[in-house]
Amino acid sequence: MAGDFVKIKCPDCSSEQIAFRKAASVVTCHVCGTTLVTPRGGVGLINGEVVEVVG
Repeated sequence: MAGDFVKIKCPDCSSEQIAFRKAASVVTCHVCGTTLVTPRGGVGLINGEVVEVVG
């Protein structure tokens, strides 16, 4: 499970948050509500800059 969590920088407000790379549901930014990860049945579509891999 190493590398399954990533820190993503929001493209709209530049805040950063940690999300699961293989998310089963939509992950949104806690600050502005922009979609950061969209599930695709495996590794999700990341809509932002991956700042670092956590774990």
